[in-house]
Amino acid sequence: MRLRRLAKIARVVGKYRLDKLLDKDSLPFSMRALLAPAALFGGNSAPRGERLRMALEELGPIFIKFGQLLSTRPDLVPSDICTELAQLQDNVPPFSPTTFKANIEAALEDTVDNLFHSFEAEPLASASVAQVHAAVLTDGRDVVVKAVRPGIEKTIRKDIALLYTLARLLAKYSEDGRRLRPLEVVADYEMVILEELNLQSEGANASLLRHNFENSPLLYVPEIHWPYSNENVLVMERIYGIPVTNMADLEAAGVDMKLLAERGVEIFFTQVFEHNFFHADMHPGNIFVDASKPKSPSYLAIDCAIMGSLSSDDQFYLARNLLAIFKRDYRQVAELHIRSGWVPADTPVNEFTGAIRSVCEPIFERPLNEISLGHMLISLFNTARRFNMEVQPSLVLLQKTLLNIEGLGRQMYPQLDLWTTAQPFLEKWLKDRYSPKSIFKQFKRHVPDWLEHLPQIPPLIFQALQNMQQSPISTVAPSPVAKEKSSSKPRRMINRFGAALLGIGIGLASPHWAEPISQIPASSLILGGMGLLLLLLR
Repeated sequence: MRLRRLAKIARVVGKYRLDKLLDKDSLPFSMRALLAPAALFGGNSAPRGERLRMALEELGPIFIKFGQLLSTRPDLVPSDICTELAQLQDNVPPFSPTTFKANIEAALEDTVDNLFHSFEAEPLASASVAQVHAAVLTDGRDVVVKAVRPGIEKTIRKDIALLYTLARLLAKYSEDGRRLRPLEVVADYEMVILEELNLQSEGANASLLRHNFENSPLLYVPEIHWPYSNENVLVMERIYGIPVTNMADLEAAGVDMKLLAERGVEIFFTQVFEHNFFHADMHPGNIFVDASKPKSPSYLAIDCAIMGSLSSDDQFYLARNLLAIFKRDYRQVAELHIRSGWVPADTPVNEFTGAIRSVCEPIFERPLNEISLGHMLISLFNTARRFNMEVQPSLVLLQKTLLNIEGLGRQMYPQLDLWTTAQPFLEKWLKDRYSPKSIFKQFKRHVPDWLEHLPQIPPLIFQALQNMQQSPISTVAPSPVAKEKSSSKPRRMINRFGAALLGIGIGLASPHWAEPISQIPASSLILGGMGLLLLLLR
């Protein structure tokens, strides 16, 4: 079976002359001999991205899915290949309704007739990993039922093993292959596609996204019916909307296209900065529009298998980077990249600033509504790669999502000015991040950890004081600078302990500030007093 698969891959490689993507001069004789039959297929003058796309389509659903992932890695894959691979679609023939029903009944341990009032035999959609059918619950609610293709995991694991083999060859024998880190790409793909096989994980993502936008006029996420769902089956509310790319129907419904486009941008920034949990697969097939209120349209989102989030530091540095770009403060952009650790600490700031300026300044000469923030980030990250920047997968997912949002937004409303929506949002987010309310919220979050370690503090303080007293006596009088260095560490430790105790005391007392002092917990007074005493006596 594996040999037949390898033979088919070899034939497809020859048919589309993928051998031309390799640096043959660097290949050993055995590899050149293996690829030699590809020349029998003659030349293929199509662009390399088109040839790769057509080859993946011929190899089947798992390779199509791999190509889709490659299209989301503009940090690794050349732009011409990315653009072509973005056209890959999951047009996969459905498997039989009988098999689908059998899978549902095995997963839910009951018959379809008992589980549902009605069930449609013809699928609503069929993709590489799963298939979807419409149904009605016994209480009359319309739902869709999603199940994983039978035997798909075995097929996936076999094809992933082959992809790893091809990636190792590419990394070893191709100069471009080493730069593109193919093993890393295959590992990312393995993680993503195996996660898609777990429908319970997708349901959990959808539930959290639904909770985040509960009662919001911006986005609606279908409800998951958990009694009918597990790792192999997902049953969710059926939604009815207009596909986001169906401009004719949206315009016929009288939808405010400008507002709809701006709300898409607002959803993106809300997910990334307020919720730190964003839908990272927002291609047109997963987005619909609720046009029941055309002057206040909202979005409907499905398929939450791929989600993204950023670290707190990445959130902060990304927001500040974007604002610095808006203000054309390129030195601050360079300094933020270094401070965040995105580029090495020894990066020459002036040289990096000049490189960033050369990328961004020509872009700003165009009208704002023609500037793509997503493409600017790609250019910025590509420039930073010259300075040894290692792009995090989470930032790449965000970049890809932003490109999707921008593309859809400008398709609906070509005059969309992403900057006008983004700048006030980011300024407000940074302001709120350091508001007293936000700081107190973070403080309360960490208080239990501090209290857990509280019993360890007195012995540490005692040890620090003892170390100060028992420091070895030198026969040579130390200089004032040396004395300062020798005592600075214990002093800093005491300062930190004192500040921590004082902070905990204030935090415990803060809910009772409006009450008489007799109502303030004694523990907060004791801890705060200990901290203040340490700071005064240091």
